Amino acid sequence: MPFQMRIHFDNSGGFSEPHLWVWYDGSPVTHDLAPAGKDAYGPYYDLVVIRSFARFRFKDGSGTLARWEPEARNREMWPLESEAPVGGEVWCRGDRAFVYHVEPRRPEGSAAEFLGGIEVPAGLYLPGTGGPSGFGAHPVRGGGVLFGLYHPTAARVWVAGDFNDWQCPGHPDPDPARFAELALHVGWFGAANTWLARVAVAGPGDRYKFYVEGGTARGGDGRARGWRVDPYARLLGADFSQNDAVVHDPTRFAWSDDAWSPPDIGEVVLYELSVYGFTEGDPGISPANRGRFAGVTERIRSGYFSRLGINALCIMPLAEFPSVQSPGTLGYNPSLFGTVERDFGEPDDLRDLIDAAHGEGIAVLLDVVFNHTDNEFNPLWRLVLEHPAEDADAREGGLYFSGETPWGNRVATEKEDVQNLLIDACKMWVREYHVDGFRLDATHEHYMSHDFVLRLAEELKGFFPQVLLVAENLPNQARLNRSGYDGYAQWCNQFHDKVKALLREGPFEGASNSPDELGDVFYFSKSRFASHTNNVVNYCESHDEHSVAHEIGSAPWLDHPAAKERKARLGVLASMVALGQPMIYMGQEFGLDRPRNIVSVQWPECLDSQGFFQWASRLIHLRRRYPGLRLTGYDPAADGRFRWILGPWLPSAQGGGRRVIGWRTKPTGAAHDEMVVLLNFEGDEVQVDVDFGRPGVWLKLADIDVVSDTPPGGANSAGDTTAIRTDDGRYAGFVLPSSCGFIYKWETGR
Repeated sequence: MPFQMRIHFDNSGGFSEPHLWVWYDGSPVTHDLAPAGKDAYGPYYDLVVIRSFARFRFKDGSGTLARWEPEARNREMWPLESEAPVGGEVWCRGDRAFVYHVEPRRPEGSAAEFLGGIEVPAGLYLPGTGGPSGFGAHPVRGGGVLFGLYHPTAARVWVAGDFNDWQCPGHPDPDPARFAELALHVGWFGAANTWLARVAVAGPGDRYKFYVEGGTARGGDGRARGWRVDPYARLLGADFSQNDAVVHDPTRFAWSDDAWSPPDIGEVVLYELSVYGFTEGDPGISPANRGRFAGVTERIRSGYFSRLGINALCIMPLAEFPSVQSPGTLGYNPSLFGTVERDFGEPDDLRDLIDAAHGEGIAVLLDVVFNHTDNEFNPLWRLVLEHPAEDADAREGGLYFSGETPWGNRVATEKEDVQNLLIDACKMWVREYHVDGFRLDATHEHYMSHDFVLRLAEELKGFFPQVLLVAENLPNQARLNRSGYDGYAQWCNQFHDKVKALLREGPFEGASNSPDELGDVFYFSKSRFASHTNNVVNYCESHDEHSVAHEIGSAPWLDHPAAKERKARLGVLASMVALGQPMIYMGQEFGLDRPRNIVSVQWPECLDSQGFFQWASRLIHLRRRYPGLRLTGYDPAADGRFRWILGPWLPSAQGGGRRVIGWRTKPTGAAHDEMVVLLNFEGDEVQVDVDFGRPGVWLKLADIDVVSDTPPGGANSAGDTTAIRTDDGRYAGFVLPSSCGFIYKWETGR
C-alpha cells in the first residue's frame, strides 16, 4: 500500500542542489526529487512511497551523473506499524546511513566545557580516558546526578528512573514535563557522540536506565528505540528481571588505608580465589557471610592470609555476571565491566574487604575479563549500531563487538572507544575501590588486541604507578613484556605444563616429562618469552587446571594418598623457588584433590593439625623472608647472583640426563644471604655431587616434609643434625630422594 513520507536532510555534506533519489528492489520505478521546502534542520522532501519498502540516497543535483553520497549511505524506509498507512516523517544526517524517526539533536558545545562546570566529590572517578566524558551516573557536589552516555549514532537520549517516575517517550503514559533529556556534546575524536545531563532531582540509590532513540536495535514497531542499561553502571538493582542500574555514591565509605602502598611485583606471592567458592562451604565463617565479600573479609581479619604468608590476592571476576552461584560458577562471563556482582554483596562490602586486606599488608588484584561478554545478559549487545545494516544480521553486536571467542562474543578491543570504556573501568576500580592491580583473562592476540593491552598498561601506570599487572596469555607472547621490569607478569604456561608433566610422570598437554628444557622453566622462561623475572608468574594449579593431586591420580601407579600429597608438595615447592612470581590456587595449601573449574574448597577441621597447611605456610614465609628465593632482574646469572649446580645438561655427577635441577644464589654481597635449591622430579632417588660454593655450615631450611627456619621464624641453627658441613664448599654423594626438594642457607664458616 502506498504511504506518504516526509524526509528531512541536514545536508551536512554541503550539496549545492541536494536531491533525493528513491528506488525499489526489483522495480524500474525511481524518484528524483528536489526539496519540497526547507526548515531549521535543512531541506525536506515529500513523496508517496508506492511500496512497503524503499531505498534512497542523496546527491548533488538531478540526474544520474550528479555527485552522489557514498554507497555505504544507502538508506531504507518502511511504514511504521504505529503510523500505518501513513509513513510519517524521518530525519537523515549526511554523515551516516541511519533513518531517524525523531529529529536528531544538534550538539551544544564540547563535553569538556560542560563538565568544567561540574564538581564531583573527592574519591569519585569521573571518566576521562580519551578526553573528559562523564559517562555513567555520578553524584555531584551541590546535589543532583550527572548522567552520561556514549552513543555516536543516536538521535536522542533520555534518562529515566525513580526520580521522575520513569518518565520518557517509552513510558506507557508519557508526561513530557517530567522528561530528563540528555544534551549532545562534542566528545571523543572531536565528534558529536557524548550525551550529558545534570538531573537535580536524582540522587544515590535511585534506579535508572537510558532510553535511546536511533542508532540502536529496532523494536517490534520498526523503530530503533528502547531502554538501555548504562555501560558504566557501578551497580544493578535487586530485580534480576529488570536489571536497572543504580546511582551509587562511592565516597561514603570510611577508608583506613591511607598509609598503604602495594608491594613491588617481585615481592608478591599470589593467591587466586573465588569470592563464592572460598567461603561458601567454610564452617568457620558466619553463615550469612559465606560465599560473599564479607566471608573473605572475615578470613582476612582472622589473620588467615598473614598466617599463610600471602601478600597478594587475585580475586576471580566480580563484575556482574548472570550465572547462578554454584561450585562450578567461575564468573568468566561478564555482562558489564564496572559493576559489582550482586550475589557477592554491596560495593561497600568489597571496599571493606580491600581495606581489611591492606590493613594486613595484602594487595588485591581483580581478574578482569575484557575478551568477551556473556551471551545471555549482555547490555552492550546492539546498544550502539555503527551502521543500520547491522540490525538485519543477528550475528552483529554493534560497536562493542567483533567476531567470537570460544566463550562468547569477542569484545572489539581494537577500537579506541571500546578501549576507553575498559580503561575507565580499571581506573574506577583503582580510584573508588583502592584496587592494587589486575589480572587480564585470555589476552592472546586472537581474543584481544595487544595494542589495547599495552595501552592499558601505559594508562594505568600513568594513573597509578604502583599498579600490579598480570596477564593470562597462552601461549606466552613477548610483546607484553614492555620494557621488562614494567611489563605484564604472565601466567607462565611453559612452567605449568612442564611441571605438571614431571609430577604426573607422563606428557601433559604437549609438554613431555623428559629432562629437556628443565632449566628454561625454572630460569623464568627467559629463553622462551620473558625478558625480566617480573614477566613471569609460576604456578601448577589455577581455576583452569586440575589440582596436582587430581592430575597425578590419572596415573594408576600414583593414584594413592601418599604419592598425591608428596607430588602436591613438590608442586608448591617448585612454584615457590622458581625465578619469577609464585601463585597458588585456593585450597592448594591443603593439597586438595579437585578437578578444574571447581571453586569449592573443602576446609580442614583444624589448621593447626593440617600438616600440608603447616608445611606450606612455613615454606611461603621462607620465600617472603629470603632474597635468595626471590631474585629479580633481567639476567641474574649474568651478573653473578645465580649459578646452576645441577641439571640434565651437566655431567652425570651433577644430574646429567636426569630430571633434577639445582642452583645457588648470591642475592647480595652478604654470605648469610647465599642459598642453594635442589629439586628431583625422578620417580626414584638420584645421587649427585653438590657444589655449595662456600665452605662452612649450610642449614637445611626446607625439604618436602619439613620447613625449619632460623629465629625468629623458627629454631634452626648450626647445631641442627640436618645441617651440612663442608670444608671446601663441596658435598659428594648427596642423595636426592624421589620427588623431593631442598632449600639450604649458608649460616657460618665454622
